[in-house]
Amino acid sequence: MRIDLHTHTIFSDGDLIPSELVRRAMELGHTAIALTDHVDITNLEFVVPNLVKAVELSSDYITVIPGVELTHVPPSKIDALAKKARKLGAEIVVVHGETVTEPVAPGTNLKSVMSADVDILAHPGLITLEEAELAAKNGVALEITGRSGHNITNGHVAVMARKASAKMVVNSDAHAVGNLMDEKRAEIVARGTGLTDSEIKLALNDTPYNMIKHLLK
Repeated sequence: MRIDLHTHTIFSDGDLIPSELVRRAMELGHTAIALTDHVDITNLEFVVPNLVKAVELSSDYITVIPGVELTHVPPSKIDALAKKARKLGAEIVVVHGETVTEPVAPGTNLKSVMSADVDILAHPGLITLEEAELAAKNGVALEITGRSGHNITNGHVAVMARKASAKMVVNSDAHAVGNLMDEKRAEIVARGTGLTDSEIKLALNDTPYNMIKHLLK
């Protein structure tokens, strides 16, 4: 079972239209895929309704989940925008965390893990133990990413998640054809991060499944 809860289409900076991305994920053995294009205050109302339409693909392919990745949103506006995304139909709300490869505003990680409407903090960089503990308390999963560049802090994220007993998920953050990961590739990313066998099972299968089981066809 392969579930990817962080991918991008042409509705932000991805290369593929939703139908092609979903079909390619299906061929790699995915059970479900979330389409989580980059949004901020300006394009949220355009992107989410269009990704909601992609759910229709589920009748022919794998389960498609509409979502968003709140990206470079001012920390003070994260919670409100996450709530608005939910109202528009986003089933998975990801926040673009404080990756060390981009100038993400300080405070993004903290505000994200404090929001009841955020599901995943993506590539959270050098996340603090306090932030990881808040993620654990509020049920926000910390991402172990396959995305080049963002993944250089995967080991640190895993250590903080382990200390805080926070949930982890392994996502591709796919933007192009070659970015999607089959089960074997996702396991390599997880194992290379230092996750144990039991942590790998949770991060690859159990945790993402429990996050979307009510949506599976």
